[in-house]
Amino acid sequence: MNHNSQKKSRTRLILGTGLLLVGVFLAIIVLFFLFSAISTSLVGQCVAVVDINTPLTVEGSPTTLFSDGYASSEELAYVIGDLNTRSDVGAVVLVMNSPGGSVVATREVYTAVDELDKPSVAYFREVAASGAYYVASGTDYIVSDPDALTGSIGVIATFTQMSGLFEKIGVNVTSITSGPHKDMGSSYRNMTDTENQILQALIDEVYSEFRGVVLENRKGRLNMAKFEEVTDGRILSGRQAKSAGLVDALGSKKDAIIKAAELAGIDYDSYDDIRVCAVSTTSTDGGLFGAGAILKPFRVVSEPPQLSFQ
Repeated sequence: MNHNSQKKSRTRLILGTGLLLVGVFLAIIVLFFLFSAISTSLVGQCVAVVDINTPLTVEGSPTTLFSDGYASSEELAYVIGDLNTRSDVGAVVLVMNSPGGSVVATREVYTAVDELDKPSVAYFREVAASGAYYVASGTDYIVSDPDALTGSIGVIATFTQMSGLFEKIGVNVTSITSGPHKDMGSSYRNMTDTENQILQALIDEVYSEFRGVVLENRKGRLNMAKFEEVTDGRILSGRQAKSAGLVDALGSKKDAIIKAAELAGIDYDSYDDIRVCAVSTTSTDGGLFGAGAILKPFRVVSEPPQLSFQ
């Protein structure tokens, strides 16, 4: 066999091997999807359980040597939204154990819940207050432990004013601003009446949005007389929230999973027949010795006031 024939044979061998590998790869993909479809039809769909047991913040908190981290609102929203792509998930249960959080973080997570195309149930385990209730209101059904703390429907912005302390210890702070309200909320001086009115108008606007979301999502289920009474920021027990129509039923996590299965049309004879898929919400930011985790406690940052559902 001459050199050209050998070269052609090697080329055909390489091409044939490449085509074979591509074919095997495609076959594996097809088999994977077929297996997923068959396994789902054989074992049935599951109820996905998502634990939201942290404050709702846009930054989240990385895991450090001394504490566990938690997911940011963006990460939580991604995890929840991704459930729409899973054919094995028939319904979703959000297990709420959160005091709420920032307005923006809360809305990001709420939007993901509101956009779920599968039946959803919220379960209030111990605390589901303010922003956590905002998020839960986007589900189809709410179950609360009778003694869980919820409610706290409202908005807060907190400022610390330390000019008296600074005066006593001889600290003088001078701010040069581009306008009279640029340093509004500064800890170095009292706010003026006008500034109080500006901030109150902002808080009232966000509160009106919060209240409107609850009214829309709980339409027809609220006891309006009690709802008007308890939307002053007060904390409620699960029982009190049920009386006001803020939750649908009192019960356990097990009850919430059963309700989710019913809403999804999942067949079962007993609770043990319901397949549960645990969904991880662990933060992917940083790590045990990540630079962000190490440096974060040492940051000194001047931040504007933050509106919170807490």
